Amino acid sequence: MTAKIRLGISTCPNDTFAFHALLERKVDWQGLEFEVELLDIQQLNSRLSSGSFDVAKASFFAALQMADRYLVLPSGSALGFGVGPLLLANQPASRPVPGSAQSLTLCPGKDTTAHLLYQLFYPRCGRVEQVEFSEIMPRLATGTADFGVCIHEGRFTWEQQGLHLVEDLGTRWERTTGTPLPLGGIIASKAIPEDVLQRVQEVIRSSLLYGLAHREETLKTMQRWAQELDEQVIWQHVDLYVNDWTVDLGEVGAKALKELETRAHAGGLYGLETTAPLDILSHGEHNRRADRH
Repeated sequence: MTAKIRLGISTCPNDTFAFHALLERKVDWQGLEFEVELLDIQQLNSRLSSGSFDVAKASFFAALQMADRYLVLPSGSALGFGVGPLLLANQPASRPVPGSAQSLTLCPGKDTTAHLLYQLFYPRCGRVEQVEFSEIMPRLATGTADFGVCIHEGRFTWEQQGLHLVEDLGTRWERTTGTPLPLGGIIASKAIPEDVLQRVQEVIRSSLLYGLAHREETLKTMQRWAQELDEQVIWQHVDLYVNDWTVDLGEVGAKALKELETRAHAGGLYGLETTAPLDILSHGEHNRRADRH
């Protein structure tokens, strides 16, 4: 019997790059039937929480909150050095002030890792409003917000908008923890049988490796969904967010996730003290680290 998998991925170039071969059926679906939706990351977090997906991309902060129901697949994560969200301002030499209720900071969703980092590093600094990530820089540029936590393609285009860098939150994470920053990954329901989970993991890994071997072929798929259509920006995005840890989280990725979990617990955010530990799917026979050369 064919297993049907409700799959959700984000519209960001790193995901559409990684899933191009799956979407276009360039790789073996391993006897599975995928029903795919592409959404904003916070929409994915919310839909996962409500049980709308079997497998989906999620912010790792959201994954921590759903660890009793979902586990992380080894392939498909966005994790690395120099990949973090940027805290931007609409005025030069300004920054959020602790205890002040005057400033307004825009974040790309309450369950995003970007919001978690802002809460960890800038606690009780003014008001926070959650908006879709594509709204943040335009609102800063028009002066309807003071600060914004910028993710995705905006990392490469914020200067063109006349905005000002307060801090690279990823750099602060790296300096504080010594680990790469785990932004998000592919999580799967623990209710799925083990053999099906292993097949899902193999399809995702195969799709990712296909993209790495056929880079130019993925461009049209990425441009179909990207906020920023410029080819150079799209490839900058892919080169930054797709790396060896995307192919396989490995020990370094597991350590980074544990660090995120520990700090989220210590921050007392969203009742995480009651949440189960976040598990990573163990490797099956076919899920060994790939030779990419």
